[in-house]
Amino acid sequence: MAEDRYQRGLEKLKELSPTGEMDIGEGFKDIAPDLSKYVVEFAFGDIYSRPGLDNKQKVLTTITALVAQGKPQIEMHIKTGLNVGLTPDEIVGCIMHLIPYTGFPSVLNALTVAKKVFAERGVSVTTSED
Repeated sequence: MAEDRYQRGLEKLKELSPTGEMDIGEGFKDIAPDLSKYVVEFAFGDIYSRPGLDNKQKVLTTITALVAQGKPQIEMHIKTGLNVGLTPDEIVGCIMHLIPYTGFPSVLNALTVAKKVFAERGVSVTTSED
C-alpha cells in the first residue's frame, strides 16, 4: 500500500513539475530523512491524486492557501501553475481576488513572487486596469 502511495505521488509530481522544480524536502535529508517520503506519499500520492479537481484547480487552490498563510512555498506553486497551464492572468487574478480576504500585505508579497517567476519564465500578464 505505501509503495503504491509513493509511486502514485512520484507520478503526480512528474505530471505537475516535469522539470523537477518541486521542493519535496530533499534539503532536510540530514535531519529528517523520511520527510520527502511523507511529502510524496501524502501530499501528492493521496491529496493531489484525489479525483474531483483538475490539476489547474488544485494548484490554484494551493496558491490561494499559500497567499492566505504568507508561505514561501508560493514561488514553487506559481511555477507549478504555469507548468499545468494556468496563465499569468489567471494566477494574478486569483491573487488579486484575495485582497478582501487576506489583506494587502499578503497580496503584495504574493505578487512580488509572481512577478519574479514571470520574469524568470519570460511570460507577462495581459490584463490591464479598466
